[in-house]
Amino acid sequence: MVDSLRSLSDVHASWFCHGGVGLLQGQKCAKYFVEESYGCCHGDSWLVVLWLGILLYSGPYEDGYLANKFIGSDSWFGSGFLEYKELVSAGGDKVPVYEPTANMLAWFFQWAFCSAAATIVSGGVAERVKFPGYCIFSFWMTAFMYPVVVAWTWGYGFLASINDVGYMDFAGSGIVHMSGGVGALVGAIVAGPRAGRFETPDDFAPHSMPLIVLGTFILWFGWYGFNCGSTLGLSTAAKGFMAAQVAMNTTIAAATGGLVVFLLRLAVTRGKYDIGGFCNGILAGLVSITAGCGNVEVGSAFAIAVIGGIIYQGTSMLLQRVGVDDPIDAFAVHGAAGAWGTFAAAVFDWGSGVDFYSGWSGFSCVMDGDKCLSGANGQGIAANVLQVVIITLWIAFWSALVFVPLRLVGFLTADVPMQLKGFDEVKHSPPKAYVQELDADRMRKMQEEQARIAQEQQRQQAASVKKENFKPVRSYA
Repeated sequence: MVDSLRSLSDVHASWFCHGGVGLLQGQKCAKYFVEESYGCCHGDSWLVVLWLGILLYSGPYEDGYLANKFIGSDSWFGSGFLEYKELVSAGGDKVPVYEPTANMLAWFFQWAFCSAAATIVSGGVAERVKFPGYCIFSFWMTAFMYPVVVAWTWGYGFLASINDVGYMDFAGSGIVHMSGGVGALVGAIVAGPRAGRFETPDDFAPHSMPLIVLGTFILWFGWYGFNCGSTLGLSTAAKGFMAAQVAMNTTIAAATGGLVVFLLRLAVTRGKYDIGGFCNGILAGLVSITAGCGNVEVGSAFAIAVIGGIIYQGTSMLLQRVGVDDPIDAFAVHGAAGAWGTFAAAVFDWGSGVDFYSGWSGFSCVMDGDKCLSGANGQGIAANVLQVVIITLWIAFWSALVFVPLRLVGFLTADVPMQLKGFDEVKHSPPKAYVQELDADRMRKMQEEQARIAQEQQRQQAASVKKENFKPVRSYA
């Protein structure tokens, strides 16, 4: 009961991140919030149908691992959420009852992760991709691409059994963030840049810095739900201590990542304070520590975030230099920092020396009988490197297979006139995200009408004066 209550509360905090992501997005606000809402609802419906068939806790299992190492095949359409049993009453009669399972809680927990991975992609293709095209990709991402990745990892598939220690990704640097980041990169490349993005870059400044800061702090708050919640309970002292360790590492990494990128942007802009960069640095620090938050010391969390901030800034500058338009640096924050965080979780593991390894064993070590397994550290690094490579290839392949045909048939990228006018005004009702914008439009139209009336009055007055001053010329025969 304690573990279930803790997990439910953590999911609520994690889900709150969607509001934060929305506040971070680009200039076409109404369009993004529709995509965000669709991603959550779409993830709900398809996870109901497909989730336990191909995601966590779906067998069949052999020796604790997924039998075919690739994808589950049980619990389609939610079967297995409730178990039917017959109890024998005191009078000897059979009484049919349903007993709940942990699958319902697991579904709710994983829904938050799945929808997060899909909405990361929307940031990379923002402000020029048509909503129906995004819907098609979101369907495939939540129904197949991401669930298979989870089956390999948290679902005890081949990455969990690849060697004696398996992969280590405590809360999803690679599984969630890198998956979303790679999808965002492929989408940004295939969709192409926004009209005028690199010709007039000043026209693409964020619409509201206060909302960006608010969104960042909402995400930071929600991140404790993702990371601390991945302990999956508080019913034992060990889980409580682990949650505290995770919270401390998460906090240090967020603060460090923000400060590192703030200083880097200070140097790049020659003394100007870049609050947007500061916010993305916080997120890069959070993404970097998400995989290793449960198996690294706090000093290592600091180092991971420093390097993660540098990797984020370098990736962001590189993409701009090669002409890839990623409006909110979705790949730099989630893809690049996610890959680094996955690798760092193994490299900075707090196992004693460079030989032993803790990984999923928490404060203990991976055991070999009654002693720590020798050579486990190298196996952990190898497993996580493989995780980065195989997830990148999987997500990139399927993303391209969806995005490229959509682009070829004209179902992906909006035409230039629509981009310049704005999706909000063309495709949404009301046509503006803010009441102030509607008021400004009304005021502008009123002023234009008043100016038109004034011009008409002046024209009529001029015509009247001209008529009064007109004197007909008499002609004499």
